[in-house]
Amino acid sequence: MRLTLRVWRQKNAGTEGAMSPYEVDGISPDMSFLEMLDVLNEQLILSGEEPVAFDHDCREGICGACSLVINGEAHGPERTTTCQLRMRSFQDGDTLDIEPWRASAFPVIKDLVVDRSAFDRIIQAGGYITAPTGSAPEAHATPVPKPDADFAFEHAECIGCGACVAACPNGAAMLFTSAKVNHLGVLPQGAPERASRVLDMVSQMDEEGFGGCTLTGECATACPKGIPLFSITKMNREFVQAARKGR
Repeated sequence: MRLTLRVWRQKNAGTEGAMSPYEVDGISPDMSFLEMLDVLNEQLILSGEEPVAFDHDCREGICGACSLVINGEAHGPERTTTCQLRMRSFQDGDTLDIEPWRASAFPVIKDLVVDRSAFDRIIQAGGYITAPTGSAPEAHATPVPKPDADFAFEHAECIGCGACVAACPNGAAMLFTSAKVNHLGVLPQGAPERASRVLDMVSQMDEEGFGGCTLTGECATACPKGIPLFSITKMNREFVQAARKGR
């Protein structure tokens, strides 16, 4: 496959960026999108140019590090992470626009790399449980109903990639925050901090400068792990209840 790439290049957070055109050839349909970028970078290095900076780690759809907007879609045309997106999703001769996540709370560090530490601070605000130290408790000591366990596992699948923020027209982080609030709040181990967790994490989310949620649903559509939209409405109910009780 021969492709035309228009890649966002930006030296650092303090400079303006622009789209730069590149041509790549010999791309196998079986390559991942990141492997295609590896080919581009090898080409740039051999020609004495600066390679394109982009986030990646496990390349197995687990870590949430990869974060690209491809032709206006977070992670590209398939419901998966960028690292698991195969080039067979595109056609020979296509032009691909490749950009970083676009959100004020995710400032660009360089090229396609953005600072997602805002997510870390949201987790630090309440994404934990209180548990005594020592040896692990007996696995069956605290029974968890099957529907609650399934609900918790569904929301624990969130990998914190930020596609929900990038896809949201408002740049909201409600799907991410609700996934973290709900997967702990429904379990008995997370019950002691249930009220303070939702209040603190939502407060931190607002402090980070994310946009307001209007339930357009773009976040759930873009989520590579399928976190459902009702996660947000459930967290909203939890927030109202906690605010009324005053923690």
